[in-house]
Amino acid sequence: MPEAIVRVRVDAAEDLGELPRIWNYIGYDECNYTYVPEGRALLALLGRLGRPVYVRTHHLFCSGNCHGTPKWGSTNVYREDERGQPVYDWTFIDLIFDTILSSGCRPFVELGFMPRDLADPTRYDAASGDWTASAYRRAGWACPPKDYGRWHELVLRTVRHCLERYGEPEVLQWYWELWNEPDIPYWRGTREEFEKLYDYTAAAVKSAHPHARVGGPAVTNPAPGKPGSEFLSSFLSHTSVGTNHCTGGRGTPLDFVTFHAKGGGYSANASRRKESPPSVRTLVESVVSGHQIIDRFPDYRGLECVISECDPDGWAAGGAWDNVNLDFRNTEYYASYVACSFDRVLKHGLAKGWKVKALSWAFLFVGERCFEGTRTFTTQGIGKAILNLFRIYARLGGRMVKLESSASQEPRCDPDGEAPVVDGVACLGSGRLTVLLYSHHVDWDRNGSTAVSLEAVNLPFGTRRCRVRHFRVDAAHSNAHAEWVRQGQPLYPSTAQRRAIKRREGLETLEPPRAVALLGGTLKLRFTMPVRAVSLLVITPAVRRGES
Repeated sequence: MPEAIVRVRVDAAEDLGELPRIWNYIGYDECNYTYVPEGRALLALLGRLGRPVYVRTHHLFCSGNCHGTPKWGSTNVYREDERGQPVYDWTFIDLIFDTILSSGCRPFVELGFMPRDLADPTRYDAASGDWTASAYRRAGWACPPKDYGRWHELVLRTVRHCLERYGEPEVLQWYWELWNEPDIPYWRGTREEFEKLYDYTAAAVKSAHPHARVGGPAVTNPAPGKPGSEFLSSFLSHTSVGTNHCTGGRGTPLDFVTFHAKGGGYSANASRRKESPPSVRTLVESVVSGHQIIDRFPDYRGLECVISECDPDGWAAGGAWDNVNLDFRNTEYYASYVACSFDRVLKHGLAKGWKVKALSWAFLFVGERCFEGTRTFTTQGIGKAILNLFRIYARLGGRMVKLESSASQEPRCDPDGEAPVVDGVACLGSGRLTVLLYSHHVDWDRNGSTAVSLEAVNLPFGTRRCRVRHFRVDAAHSNAHAEWVRQGQPLYPSTAQRRAIKRREGLETLEPPRAVALLGGTLKLRFTMPVRAVSLLVITPAVRRGES
């Protein structure tokens, strides 16, 4: 039976400004997955949804066979000939960026990691004299350069090449971010060496074009007492007032700040032991803590901040076969978690005047078993429930209007009480009102439903009736995983099974569209929401024949 009634009120006359589409950012480790058929198809789909979607990948400067595997990729953009002279090859960089742009997306360029011939060989496996490709894969890619001048030249040539190939108007809209998570073993140098690397990177980007955007440092959760917090603070102090290692001047250009926020973490667990669900509070507190660090530096208050990985948990390539708890990524829980956490990041940012974006570190994995449980939008080309959340995001109008819910909570609280949090955002645009509502409870074993009473006032339609379309993501709607379970959980579905599963991958309606009478410009609706669900209500004017 439904639990206590949640009252949601939307006032379409109270304009809250333009909707910041903080979610139009995605990323993944495997840069070479960009241009494989599956990658092209998913990027094309995302490109149709976004305005635009920015795409961030690891390993753009790495050396190897230019074939993507989980958590690895390479382009061979830089090597040195037998005389030790640099040789540049843009073949795979071009292929990656061409594919991103042709899909309607835009690069969020992560400048990393260190090419094999540029990595300092004294920094890894030096004692054993191991200078092999396997040693490079273990640690060499994360080492400082043997020559910072050559790193500067690599970055400079990369930005100039992109300006020549894609044009100034396009490239000036890109982000150029240095590295990834330098506070953990993604960086094998010291903090000071990373700051030096940033100085040379920023100088190179600005030499290519003074208005190109450069930033960083992409540290991990900068919560109090965490290494990422100290690293971020030191980095911002250096870029603000420190001595520039490249120019000798004071400070370093910084056009945007990046750090990462995760709600939890899971490692391999063959015992199938139940673990704690990912925390919305942990993620949001990392975002708040990171912004508080930024606000200590007057020069950086109001600077754009991209949470360049913003996810329920870490280890995107791990799946339910590695740890049974990761099965949540196949289900509606992943969608309701992201809806809840992104909503809280959005609203907290608006309240504080922060320019914040949130990047989902999710894409696809080539060759995986069906519903592997990896952090992806699709599995074997089948859209997961999380993808339908992004379809909902794409349908929201451009102007936010006031929405109040009796089941909202303070942004830094976990929705872990007796009842789930029910909240959302309402928008006007293109002659319609769109309302995104989510229901989420941290406990992934919690069941039940909530009765929702929605009242929308001051609708600007000028008609006596409106048309309501109600889309839903939950265990029974817009959820191919549920159909996969019904089909017997095949690791590699047959043609018939795949056809049945694919039929349930899109965004589905909860009920047929219906006309509802308006009383003085007010709409009243009643419906229920399961504990883990996302709804989109699209409300448009409806005119009966003979009515004006």
